[in-house]
Amino acid sequence: MDWLGLLVTLGVTGSMAVGGAWWFIDCQRQARFLLDTPTSKVRSAAQGYVELYGFVGEQAEQLQAPLTGEPCAWWSYRIEEYQRSGNNKHHSWRTLDSKTSKAFLRFEDGTGHCLINPEGARVIPVSRQVWQGNDRHPQTPQPQHWLNILVMGRRRYRYTEERLHSGDPLYVIGHFYSQGGGHQTFDIDRMQSAIIREWKQDFPGLLKRFDLNRDGQFDENEWNRVRTAARQQAKQQQRQQAQAPVAHYMRKPDENLPFILSSHGEDELARRLRWKSLVGILLCLAGVLATVHVLSSL
Repeated sequence: MDWLGLLVTLGVTGSMAVGGAWWFIDCQRQARFLLDTPTSKVRSAAQGYVELYGFVGEQAEQLQAPLTGEPCAWWSYRIEEYQRSGNNKHHSWRTLDSKTSKAFLRFEDGTGHCLINPEGARVIPVSRQVWQGNDRHPQTPQPQHWLNILVMGRRRYRYTEERLHSGDPLYVIGHFYSQGGGHQTFDIDRMQSAIIREWKQDFPGLLKRFDLNRDGQFDENEWNRVRTAARQQAKQQQRQQAQAPVAHYMRKPDENLPFILSSHGEDELARRLRWKSLVGILLCLAGVLATVHVLSSL
């Protein structure tokens, strides 16, 4: 009996079963988060994991998509090369280059706005272009008519570009937080310690301010004066922060929770996730049946 071949086969079928089960559970979990999280408004949203629905606002600085040159608020692109191998029996697309913009997005919902850090987000935009060409760096997208492809043969490169534009509908779920206006937690003790550490970097200046008897060192009374002055400055910074205008932000959650920016609503996204979970359970069942078949044939 070929034990090595048996172990490899069981490893493959077992991986199919486990991977399919994990895929099913993860897709169902994400769909549940989308449907169970209530939609909030920017003006009244709680701090933490929230869901918002509105549109992409006008950006402070308009971006330009790298492949098409279209003005946009967010972009992502991928350039692939068509490759053949094994006497032209096998062919595939190999990714040569891919990038995503990292600039913050402005989101609005009629009650306020927030800035979204898209890093780590799953972005599903409505604007998506795919075309082919023979140049490593693409020209302007051209319609891929079947007659052109038949005459010229398969193009060597494939280009994919996705974009979000100002005014596009936008569904967002992620970690929402606010700064300014008293929203940000302020630790006076920590700020006091930070101020004293900063003053110590100019120790001669610190002595000049608080060494009352000019003996070149601090006694207990003088150190109390240093701590009192540092605490007063910390309280002043706290008041300034509380008076600052409130700014709202959204970013990737620290926990393993979905972070999604989409031009489609939560119902459509949940429907897609459930279809994907169906593929996962089918893969799991196939792996289980294959494993049982292999073991029963021993």
